[in-house]
Amino acid sequence: MTENTNFLYPFIDAEEKDATALLTDLASSARGKAGESARLQRVSLDEWGSDVREAGRKMAERFAAGGRLYTLGNGGSSTDAATLASLFSRPALGRPVAAWSLAADTSVVTALGNDVGFDLIFKRQIIAHAKERDIAIALSTSGNSDDLLTALAEAKKRGLLTIGFAGHDGGRMAETEDLDFCFTIRSQSIHRIQESHAVVGYRLWLAMQERMNELTRAKAEANGSNTMTGAHR
Repeated sequence: MTENTNFLYPFIDAEEKDATALLTDLASSARGKAGESARLQRVSLDEWGSDVREAGRKMAERFAAGGRLYTLGNGGSSTDAATLASLFSRPALGRPVAAWSLAADTSVVTALGNDVGFDLIFKRQIIAHAKERDIAIALSTSGNSDDLLTALAEAKKRGLLTIGFAGHDGGRMAETEDLDFCFTIRSQSIHRIQESHAVVGYRLWLAMQERMNELTRAKAEANGSNTMTGAHR
């Protein structure tokens, strides 16, 4: 029995006999999705660009003080959280910083889910690991994940810099006072939201790297000035 996939690709007819027409429709669909993704990325960066730069600068200052980044997410967003943590901790270029995805250790996540409840899987890890100088980034396409909001409330209480990536209208993440920054991707498509989350995450990393470079140069100049002053005493 052939499964009906018309709900995924309504332009594909089960009785389609013309392969050329089918391939043309598929190519047109792919181009349309790519075009919408690129448009959404542009408007999202236009809307959030200055906040992304400011968040990146604040992150750099915390990293310079020995801070760490913790990323959080569920489902597909847990994969995005792991990718974001990897970008910060193991970049192809630039300075690596301390970053972990709290969804990556399945033993910890499943143990906490089983023992204390799923809503606490990230909060308990924040309690165990986080310090005041640290950073928490939560990713949710809906902005309504209870486990993320619970963890963000704990992170904010402990003095962490808190950043959210949301979708649609931002959900509860756009309304909570527990976030210092919330970047909402204004789309109804989970796929397009996650694609734009990836781009905003990269720009956030880039802003952090630029600020880290500024701090390094300022420190080197200050040390050089102190050395010169000492030489003339």
